[in-house]
Amino acid sequence: MTLPLHLLAPEALAGRGVGDVVVVDGPEGRHAATVRRTRVGEHLLLTDGAGLRVEGEVVAAGSGTLDVRVVAVSTDPVPSPRLVLVQALAKNDRDDQAIEAATECGVDEVVPWQAARSVVQWRGERGEKAWRKWDAVLVAATKQSRRTRRPVLAPAATTADLARRVRAAGAAFVLHEDAAMPLATVTLPDAGDVVLVVGPEGGVSPEELAALEAAGALAVRLGSTVLRSSSAGPAALAVVSAMSRWR
Repeated sequence: MTLPLHLLAPEALAGRGVGDVVVVDGPEGRHAATVRRTRVGEHLLLTDGAGLRVEGEVVAAGSGTLDVRVVAVSTDPVPSPRLVLVQALAKNDRDDQAIEAATECGVDEVVPWQAARSVVQWRGERGEKAWRKWDAVLVAATKQSRRTRRPVLAPAATTADLARRVRAAGAAFVLHEDAAMPLATVTLPDAGDVVLVVGPEGGVSPEELAALEAAGALAVRLGSTVLRSSSAGPAALAVVSAMSRWR
């Protein structure tokens, strides 16, 4: 069984080597010691969210804290190409479901998109709260999927922001039900960003599609069925990963 993984602040693991003891406290310590009831002698994984993988053995367990002796240290390579999911804001927490599954599928960055047809609006304090919720979803999914690199969460973007990202990307694809080109047939770059754009429940508007295509994006489809906004992104990431990382 895969060892449980705990995400710590970078300074907690910086410079640690075999034989050193790391104190796991705060929310991660409480979860490990109180919720999971981790015991002395058990092994677990620690990461800084930037690729560092530390395997350790629990040598002491207190109330909401663990002392973990390092037994192995490694660094996972930076994935290439870099996978970026642009997820339009959606209602009923479907966007939360999308970014959770996207993290499990290996996404490297998530961009919240305030699309023209998004029912949900991120403004002011409500927008800041929603952004923090997305970030918490990414952290939880990172730990659940045993990733040592957590996805970056970008600020909420407009269509003009996306057009600039598309111009700078190695490749960009807009998932669209009327597209003729299957995503599975495209050629991916060896490096740079691969941007996948998913619209809201009402779909990508003609004006948005035109703007993104003018910036260099290609409209693509996944198959003959229409997927929800919560499942289209993870499905596209799975296709792209099968073409690149999972071989």
